[in-house]
Amino acid sequence: MSSIGSRLREERERLCLSQTLFGAIGGIKTNAQVKYEKDERSPDAEYLSALANKGVDVLYVLTGQHVPIEEASLSAEEARLLGFYRQMSSFSKESITHIAFAVASINKGSENDH
Repeated sequence: MSSIGSRLREERERLCLSQTLFGAIGGIKTNAQVKYEKDERSPDAEYLSALANKGVDVLYVLTGQHVPIEEASLSAEEARLLGFYRQMSSFSKESITHIAFAVASINKGSENDH
């Protein structure tokens, strides 16, 4: 059975982020992130909330169950993008994930400026 720490690491790796950057998103230092992933400390709600705002599946981290996404609820554009994504190689998917995360982070910051 996986632990909160191992699922947290899995989500960090899914988003292709270092422990330092992932921790910074959650407002903690690298050593705290390492302790979370080793199950030496437990993350608090503020940290998890910050990660959720950046695309981390916090339900999965806490329970081991992913947030279900109904494909029927996707817009036509989202469904089209998902179709393209599913046809990509693993390398291409990883590259797209990096790009999408970076763009989302930039957009989130610019929303706060307006």
